[in-house]
Amino acid sequence: MGRTAGEAGWRVSRYNLAARIPDSDKIAVANLFRGTCGAYTPLEMYLLDELETLDENHPMLKRFQERGLIVNFDERAALEAKARMSCAAGGGVGLTICPTMGCNFDCPYCFENHRPGRMSQEVQDDVIALAERMMKASSAKKLDVNWFGGEPLLMPDVIEALSGRLMALAKERTAEYDASIITNGFLLTQEIADMLARCKVTSAQITLDGIGPEHDKTRHLAGGGPTYDRIVENLRTLRLPFRVTIRHNVHEGNKEQIIPLREMVKVLAEESGNKITYYPSSVQGNSATDQRGAQVGTLCGAELDDIDLMKEAHRFQPGHGTYCGANHLYGAGIDDRGRLYKCWEDVDKPERSFGSALVWDPADPIATADHPDELTKYLNTALPLDDAECRDCALLPQCAGGCPTRRLYYQKNCFGFRNAPEKIVLALYERLQKETKRKAEQKGESL
Repeated sequence: MGRTAGEAGWRVSRYNLAARIPDSDKIAVANLFRGTCGAYTPLEMYLLDELETLDENHPMLKRFQERGLIVNFDERAALEAKARMSCAAGGGVGLTICPTMGCNFDCPYCFENHRPGRMSQEVQDDVIALAERMMKASSAKKLDVNWFGGEPLLMPDVIEALSGRLMALAKERTAEYDASIITNGFLLTQEIADMLARCKVTSAQITLDGIGPEHDKTRHLAGGGPTYDRIVENLRTLRLPFRVTIRHNVHEGNKEQIIPLREMVKVLAEESGNKITYYPSSVQGNSATDQRGAQVGTLCGAELDDIDLMKEAHRFQPGHGTYCGANHLYGAGIDDRGRLYKCWEDVDKPERSFGSALVWDPADPIATADHPDELTKYLNTALPLDDAECRDCALLPQCAGGCPTRRLYYQKNCFGFRNAPEKIVLALYERLQKETKRKAEQKGESL
């Protein structure tokens, strides 16, 4: 026997999570750094436990290595390096643009302070110039735009005008262009839907907080008035040439609506022929839930854990060191006055703006920022290894420290299931099994 695996530098990954598969003698093991999840026999688990005593040429080592279950490098240092590289990685630009901060709704849990206004022609010109600077500095081959607000469909002409110019800019730079929109859906018409399609909007998020009156309790017009019937009628009768995600903001007052709303959305998709899917998200973790959330209550406990599990199983991918676009230099939110923000939840808070579309240049990001600290704090929070709890957490590759805005301004939000990691392992395993089955069925249909 030559060297052992341990002598050759191999060790079990710090980011392995395991759980016994129900009604099976196998163990599901997920590696959050590599982004793998598979089933292993008791013998294979024994070999993994005995790794350092195995011969370095043992045939199982190759399989374990390919799936990330064993490593010969410092994974935590690698995550930190990934985070640093990701912060300034080029190749793509992401802009969240608010044509207005006004809104026709008044939802009690909303994190924004709405104000009337409209993006002027001068600010639109600044947005185009900013996009060009960002694409040049990053050598971007993709431009992603998210229309936000306020309610963006209050200003459809601004969306149409800016979209034409942004698409032309992307074409000029031989870059891909893609857009999405977050809207309450109340103002959707066929004309607007067709316009959004021409503007390469491929997905929309619309919120329903329940069925009928349950929705209207929290998603009502400014000044009062129901909205549910009109939104659902729009979804049912319009031909929507883009995907629609129905977001359900779950709180104590409507958590019993999860199942009936999910089923209603399924039926709505079948009846309309539109691509409509359901997505629950808990109402918690922002200033509104502290200051205004008493009107609805916030969700906690097992129900929140289940929602977290669904979301994290869906977004599972190899550890990348950052949580969201707020940690990236080439991503920004833009309000109707041309002020720039790292997080789209900040676009109603001028005190958190780091610069302006008129002046800021990512080629010299600090010197051209009006408030550099509001920029650098997001980049420096990409992977919070200075937090001892995060540093030693096995879930770090999946959450990357969580939402940077909540960490910076409120409090960090850890997964409710972090002390029961077997839950996320089984959720990941179930998701991947379904994907494997679906791909096999598709392959069979094509033969």
